[in-house]
Amino acid sequence: MIRLTGIPDIGKPRVVIVGGGFAGLKLARSLANADFQVVLIDKNNYHTFQPLLYQVATSGLNGASIAYPFRKFFEKQENFFFRLSEVEWVDAEQGVLTTTIGAIPYDYLVIATGAETNFFGDELMRKNAIALKSINDAVMLRNTILCNLENALQAQDEEQLNLLMDFVIVGGGPTGVELAGALSELRKHVFPKDYKELNIKQMDINLIQSGDQLLKSMSPEASEKSLRFLTDYGVKVWLNRRVKSYDGQTVTLDSGEELKAQTLIWTAGVVGSPIKGLKEESIIKSNRILVNEYNLVKGYDNIFAIGDVACMLTPEYPEGHPMVAQPALQQGKLLARNLLRILKGEKPDAFKYYDQGSMATIGRNHAVADLKMFNREFKTQGFLAWLIWMFIHLISIISFKNRLIVLLNWISGYFSYDKGIRLILGRKKD
Repeated sequence: MIRLTGIPDIGKPRVVIVGGGFAGLKLARSLANADFQVVLIDKNNYHTFQPLLYQVATSGLNGASIAYPFRKFFEKQENFFFRLSEVEWVDAEQGVLTTTIGAIPYDYLVIATGAETNFFGDELMRKNAIALKSINDAVMLRNTILCNLENALQAQDEEQLNLLMDFVIVGGGPTGVELAGALSELRKHVFPKDYKELNIKQMDINLIQSGDQLLKSMSPEASEKSLRFLTDYGVKVWLNRRVKSYDGQTVTLDSGEELKAQTLIWTAGVVGSPIKGLKEESIIKSNRILVNEYNLVKGYDNIFAIGDVACMLTPEYPEGHPMVAQPALQQGKLLARNLLRILKGEKPDAFKYYDQGSMATIGRNHAVADLKMFNREFKTQGFLAWLIWMFIHLISIISFKNRLIVLLNWISGYFSYDKGIRLILGRKKD
């Protein structure tokens, strides 16, 4: 059997995990004391806390504050091995994973590759829009926002000024809503001080949602309140509109209306990101991998999928579980337990999702929360929801140091009305 140089054979069944997001990280940590060799493969050497990417994009946090190196996280886990690589192909018959650094054999393969931005086949949109799925995306967006305002100082006419100062966000889910709220705070508290020569009131923030409500996965109360908060912040919300095309300057809606903006941020949907080599019957719509109640991929007996890339069809979730952190964490934890049961010759336990609710923040003192605790639903909006949102996100960040840095940034920003990380570093969207 082929063995990759640098990964020793320690005489234990090898579990290869592809992807170090919430699901992969939870699984690897849960196998810390198990009789397995755990190999994690990721194209980055760090885990990203994606719920706070929008704060990196709007100068509230540094990218390093929401990232943590895998090797540091697992430094005390003796059965853990990490390789920085990208997966090219899986040969299920041979039990070998082909990667950019060579072939890695496995006894059990776990696909936790997450999701990527869904542009619905619009290649022009893919080329011209900015997505928000990684720290690189977030830094690029921050650079683009700041460069636009720098260039606006040199604008030759009103049309060019509007192109640079207006922003369009497509998608009324949590990311779109939170991004719109954060941009509106920059417009109100930060940019007037930084760019005194510009009339920042000319900066338009447009949020486009295809349905008749924002945050459609949350309660009607949360949707209505988020719309009211954003409207009060001066965000122009376009409901029941779809983007028909975008050429880099003109956003054309299906209603025939047009918006002018050089920056369009696409948060309108995601699709799974499976690895190549799986049977066609294993991949269903939205490019997710079809799994059974044990997260076992259809057509295989030793390949599993967890997190956003996995689609488990149930009566409660006929289109699969929501592509958010909670199902990923719960699936990672259960799969670790099931792998131990399989090793002992026992039957694995079926996955059941425990929905703990949803939250979204719309800016200072404003958030919405639909929580589920002790078989009861708890809904709140405003300041209390904002405090709950901050607490939940803060304790979910990896490492005490990062939690402290984020907390200090939040406290400083709250009292100073400032966003301190307004640095143009690296690329911007051309």
